[in-house]
Amino acid sequence: MDFLKYLSLLNLKKRVSIESLVVFTKQLSTLIAAGLPLVKALKTLYDQLEPCALKDIIKNIAAEVESGTNFSESLSHFPKVFPEFYVNMIKAGELGGRLDGILKHLSEFLDKGQKFREKIKSALMYPAFVLLVAVLILIMLMIFVIPIFTNMFLVLGGTLPLSTKILIAASDIIRKTWYLIPLLPIIAVALYRFLIKSPNRRFLIDRVKLSIPIVGPLIEQVSVARFARILGTLLSSGVPIVNALQTVRDTVDNEFIARAVLRVRDSIKEGEGISGPMETAGAFPPLVVKMIDIGEETGQLDKMLMQIADNCEEEVDVAISGLTSLLGHILIVFMGLIVGFIVISMFMPLFSLAKLL
Repeated sequence: MDFLKYLSLLNLKKRVSIESLVVFTKQLSTLIAAGLPLVKALKTLYDQLEPCALKDIIKNIAAEVESGTNFSESLSHFPKVFPEFYVNMIKAGELGGRLDGILKHLSEFLDKGQKFREKIKSALMYPAFVLLVAVLILIMLMIFVIPIFTNMFLVLGGTLPLSTKILIAASDIIRKTWYLIPLLPIIAVALYRFLIKSPNRRFLIDRVKLSIPIVGPLIEQVSVARFARILGTLLSSGVPIVNALQTVRDTVDNEFIARAVLRVRDSIKEGEGISGPMETAGAFPPLVVKMIDIGEETGQLDKMLMQIADNCEEEVDVAISGLTSLLGHILIVFMGLIVGFIVISMFMPLFSLAKLL
């Protein structure tokens, strides 16, 4: 039993995939809408799951709820699985007595978010594959092909062109330090994570990201879509706007926009509307601010935010499709230029020697 308990504790520390969370939320919503009590619904889901981290988490949550703990409080004990906005929405559902509706909202939100992420990932796979192949080909040429020509030039003698000298020097460096090449991405990721640990450094980095040509507007659209989707879902679930904005601030993945959200929240606390502070913050596109202003005036802010999220996601989808196609062509042309430079640099000395003969 002690061993089984130890395995269970290990499972609780494992991450739960977003796909599993979507399925769990959908199924729980269906069971509660069908009239099952919460504890029985949780135990039903527990019984049908194969051994995994989520199964053990559901078991713990069911036990806590059965002993009198609120469902939202039980979920908050697993912050790596259930984000803050998820817990806040469940809390609003408990207070309003409409947990099944809240769970349905949540499942739709998570499902849309997952599909959106999958679209971005699948769109970026082609240029990433082309880049990987290009880098591998370049490394193979520098390690195995260039040294053959280098030895030939040493035997034949003569003065080498500058481009050939540069290429030989680069080949020597890569051959001597090839084992460091796989470490470069790891070092880059570690350095990036170190830099963003400081809120001020992260703020500067995220602001620079938004100013990068082509990529910056795309990052902005993704962040705005996330902001609008989460805020709209929270408001439609009955979460007060000040609390909803605090949750959004903690879940938006761009520190520049997150601080703007915080300023908007503070302004609303002082009695202002949402559109004015958003315009003053300078982190949101004018069209988005105008749409939110219309939603605020008509009393349909949550629906307008959902529409903004849909529009931004569609624009991102179209932009990424065009960008990935362009990137693929740019990478192929770039690879062609690199290979062309290598070929010319290697054969120029041979042509010079042939003329001398």
